[in-house]
Amino acid sequence: MLDKKQSIEVLKRLDIFSNMMLNPLKQKHLDKIPFLKAEAITLNLEDAIAPSRKKEALENIANLLESKPDTKAQLIVRINPLEEGGREEIVFLNSFNFDAIRLSKPTSKEQIVKALKLIRDDKELHISMETKEAFYGLRDWRVDERFTTANLGILDLLNSLNLPQSLLQLKNPTIDYILSKFVVDANSVGILPVGFMFQDYKDIDGFKKWCEKEKLMGFTSKACMGPAQVEIANTVFGVSEDEIKRAKEIVKAFEESSKNGENGFMHHEYGFIDEPIYKDALLVLQK
Repeated sequence: MLDKKQSIEVLKRLDIFSNMMLNPLKQKHLDKIPFLKAEAITLNLEDAIAPSRKKEALENIANLLESKPDTKAQLIVRINPLEEGGREEIVFLNSFNFDAIRLSKPTSKEQIVKALKLIRDDKELHISMETKEAFYGLRDWRVDERFTTANLGILDLLNSLNLPQSLLQLKNPTIDYILSKFVVDANSVGILPVGFMFQDYKDIDGFKKWCEKEKLMGFTSKACMGPAQVEIANTVFGVSEDEIKRAKEIVKAFEESSKNGENGFMHHEYGFIDEPIYKDALLVLQK
């Protein structure tokens, strides 16, 4: 069986199906936070905010956090690269109540270490994986358990790899390699991989197809632009009633059998069950 510590760690990683990005300059967007169904909400200080308005955006985030918005979602602040204002943004935000800092465009393990030293000990560190250095170095970068999540910034990553954005298609083998390497590398070191932002928010069918593809590849979480994408991500990456029923029956059967010293047996409906099958069923229930 998974021990209690392992179960808690797995649960924390798997309960975020949708991560919605918000522009803090749009007050009407901030006002909707209590009504959003996303498991995570990211307040963006980076690319979408013009340099002349970053201070205003940061102040809006501070005002929001100070008001303690009524939401169960994880609240994340996406800051700028450390040497481009990110360091100062972390220092300023540390006095407010949030869940995680998301570092943009890291290029080295040393930047991860620096960010962790700056962030309060009770906060998580997330990153935007947008550089070739992060793509190839991610497995070596988890120097602290507070580094929990990596968000795939596919367009910036393609640019960093000197590849055209036109490659971003459902059946492109290069994109398949990028996605599969990312999800395997992240999971191998205990980092939650979040699927890339699908920016054509009006193309609901296209977004759903990407979610379904990424779920088949092992992703459990997706970046979202707006409530419509959140609803789809929660549905696709969530757990169906049939999956829950199957998992409960497997867990019950395995635990009863293991009491008799038998950890591998044939089930009348689900075939051969052993410890790996049991652990997978636990993961389903912990979602």
